[in-house]
Formats: sequence, C-alpha cells, structure tokens
Amino acid sequence: MSRANVGRLALLALLWGSSFLWIKLALRGFSPVQLVFLRLLLGFAVLAPIVLLRRLPMPRGLAIWGHLFVAALIANAVPYVLFGIGEQTVDSNVAGVLNATTPLWTVVVAYLAGTDRAVTAMRAAGIALGFLGTVLIFSPWETAGEIASPGGLACLGASACYGVSYVYMGRFLAGRGIAPLMLSAGQLGAATVLLALALPFFGSQAIAWRADAVVSVAILGALGTGMAYVLNYRLIADEGATAASVVTYLLPVVAIVLGSVFLSEALTVAMVGGTILVLLGVLLTQRGKQRAHDG
Repeated sequence: MSRANVGRLALLALLWGSSFLWIKLALRGFSPVQLVFLRLLLGFAVLAPIVLLRRLPMPRGLAIWGHLFVAALIANAVPYVLFGIGEQTVDSNVAGVLNATTPLWTVVVAYLAGTDRAVTAMRAAGIALGFLGTVLIFSPWETAGEIASPGGLACLGASACYGVSYVYMGRFLAGRGIAPLMLSAGQLGAATVLLALALPFFGSQAIAWRADAVVSVAILGALGTGMAYVLNYRLIADEGATAASVVTYLLPVVAIVLGSVFLSEALTVAMVGGTILVLLGVLLTQRGKQRAHDG
C-alpha cells in the first residue's frame, strides 16, 4: 500500500472510529432521529457536488431506485437511528466495539440467504470466536452491566442491519454498471428522504442548540459520512476491497481510545478480551472466505 493510501486508511479509521464519540456528543442536543436526519443530509450535501462534477450517470429505472431505498433503510436509516438510541444509555466505546461484529453478521446472513454457502473450518471457527467475544463483551452474568441492556442490544442490532445490507446490496445493486460513488450518493439521498418522512412522528422534540452538539453533528455528517465514503471508495479502487477492509480492525481501537480520553468512559477486561476475540473471528472468517474462493 502506498504512503498516500496508508494515510487515507488512517484518516478513514479516525473518521469512522470517532463517529461513536460524535454521536454521543450530538445526543446532548438532538434526538436520535433528528441527529440521523442532519447526518444524512450533510453527507449527501458532500457527495452530490462530487457526483455532479464527475458527471456520473444517475441510476435509471424504478427497480434500481426501489433497491436503493431498501438499502438506504437497512444500511443507513435504521442502523444509524439504532446506534443513536443505543448511545443514549451505553458508552460510545461499547457502540464502537459492537460495530466490529458487522463482518460476522455478514457471513451469517450471506449463508442464510444462499449467496455464500462456502463453509470451511476456519470460517466456522471465526464465527464461533466472534460469538464468544460478543458474549464476553455483554457479560450477561453481570446483572448490573450497562452493556447487557436495551441500549447494548440496539447497537448489536445496528451491526446486524449492516450485515444484512451488505448482502442485499451485493445481490441487487452491485454489478449493475453504476459507479459506486453514485450508488452511495443515491443511497444517502434516499435515506435522507426516509428520515424526513419520519421527523414529524419521531423527531419533534425540542432541540438544545449546544455548541458541542452542533459541531458534532457537522463533523459526523460532512466528514464521518460524506468524506468517509469518498475515502473508502478511493481505497477500494486503488488497493482492492481486501486491503480496504483492514479499517475494520482499527475502528474499535479508535472508539475505545477516544471514549476513554475525551469522555472518561470505563474500559473493562471483559470488553478488551471480547474485542480481541471478535477481531480474531473477523480475521478468520475473511481468510476462510479467501481460501474457499481460491479453492
């Protein structure tokens, strides 16, 4: 990987890994639905001019736009709101750690959907390790633990939504001759429309115009959503999806460090051990998938 792309990878990890910190701070002034609407709107505002400048052709046909709206629902609208709901009661580092289970959900969903039935001992071991790591993070035997709560389950549900969305997009949107950046802009636009429809019903709470909350929303939307998409697709184009996926291992580390430094969030031995098991599980499932495909 070139030095420039190493820098892009580090910046992407910082943008995505810090998103859980910005969500926590933004919730001081906005409700989860309000926060997600503004995040999506700002992200779309960043991507739309880039798409126009590059003169990328828009998707055509009701079927494609139908799939884009479904993808927007399960990849943006629902998981973003779930993370907002979850972080009302759990720490940002917990949300970042649980987000690392996304690749494991993707493998399970792909198998159940019949899009990837390749099973190897390595992939099975990876899923098992990831499951054990998730259980260790939750530590349900500790009844006073905040992680084993509706908020923690909301964060885990958001990660599961991401897993479903990757399989759905791979089946119905990939390989249609549409530029990935155009798909991202269309998806963010569709998600913005969905949240705009939800605002009158779930986002009518009074807004507290705190400076920290407003700045956090701006960073989360423009940088953590808009520019992060641009960086991600540049990495995929230059280095391939496998190299770009390295960011998966960096996100929980960034989330844990930032939560500890800026919010004084607690870090338990169970959380650290569980995170290590989850990341080892992700590594094994990815290597197992590569071996299955090579074979």
